[in-house]
Amino acid sequence: MEETLLTKWNIYDIIMISNGYAKHIRYGRHSRKEQIMKTQNKVQNTGTQEIILSGKKNGMAVMLLMIAAYLAAIGLLIATAMKFDGAEAPAAANVVLFVISILWLCIGWIPALGLKILHPQEALVLTLFGKYVGTLKGDGFYFVNPFCVGVNPAAATKLRQSGDVSADSSITTDIMQSLNLSSSAVINKKISLKIMTLNNDRQKINDCLGNPIEIGIAVMWRVSDTAKAVFDVDNYKEYLSLQCDSALRNIVRIYPYDIAPNIDTTGDGIADEGSLRGSSEIVAARIRDEIQQKVENAGIEILEARITNLSYAPEIAAVMLQRQQASAIIDARKMIVDGAVGMVEMALDRLNEHQTVELDEERKAAMVSNLLVVLCGNHDAQPIVNSGSLY
Repeated sequence: MEETLLTKWNIYDIIMISNGYAKHIRYGRHSRKEQIMKTQNKVQNTGTQEIILSGKKNGMAVMLLMIAAYLAAIGLLIATAMKFDGAEAPAAANVVLFVISILWLCIGWIPALGLKILHPQEALVLTLFGKYVGTLKGDGFYFVNPFCVGVNPAAATKLRQSGDVSADSSITTDIMQSLNLSSSAVINKKISLKIMTLNNDRQKINDCLGNPIEIGIAVMWRVSDTAKAVFDVDNYKEYLSLQCDSALRNIVRIYPYDIAPNIDTTGDGIADEGSLRGSSEIVAARIRDEIQQKVENAGIEILEARITNLSYAPEIAAVMLQRQQASAIIDARKMIVDGAVGMVEMALDRLNEHQTVELDEERKAAMVSNLLVVLCGNHDAQPIVNSGSLY
């Protein structure tokens, strides 16, 4: 009976007291868990959902209609103005038409604000009085609400990437400064959907052995979700640049510059031969995945990442060069000694096989020493001819 009561009343009782009244909420074990899962899903799914505006390619028809309306208003204005020359008072209809034509000539340009032209691989995020309306995608001549405003907080951001530097950028800046115009009034608010290349400055990072190195990467990216890029982050270009630097540091610190013993770069607890210099493709793929994970909430897709520069820092470059040279010299000497020992063994075997000369152990040691000096020396040997007895 007690177990039944405990099982039955294994619930969470919460009493909320606010403004003089109490509210009793009772959650069972399963219902509480479901609510936690729903809350986590809501947190994960937060973000502005992109709305694609379709069926808005009416720009040409609206423009022709506006031109026809302007021509009709001018003709109507002239026709009604001519009737005011007579001595008689004009008719009420004539006055109304005259006022309508003047009003249209004054405010008829407002619908022209809703005409939008988009080139291929361009998008325009529209808001109406602060509310997100939708995104125009695809080339064409569009007509939208004249009071809609394009939003692109990264339009004025200039990074070291393709699409940000043009021949007319300095001219446009000079014109804006001479006319005292704000950047928001002149800068194009369209978002490019093309593949862009970001090439940040080289960074000085310590590898897993603590050696300072200089490394630079080039990242190919594009905007995949315009709503997230505009509304979920402050400036998606600066956000991408910062996350590229952060991801680069996180990955480079895992690898040594060159192959080093007892270094685990994969995280499986087993030493491997991974290095920045020898595993550049693997390192670039890991950097790409790291950046993609960080910029997913900004509506950016990372297509590729490539290492463009890799070298030791200037303060240790000379020392590391001497180390590499010493290692190369040791490897070369080892190969020379192995070859010389093999040649000496072959010479002694051939002499013993044909019994050309019988040598005791002391003479063999002297012959081996002479041969090794000749074969392993840096300079050509200068033979000395012995005209006396061998012994």
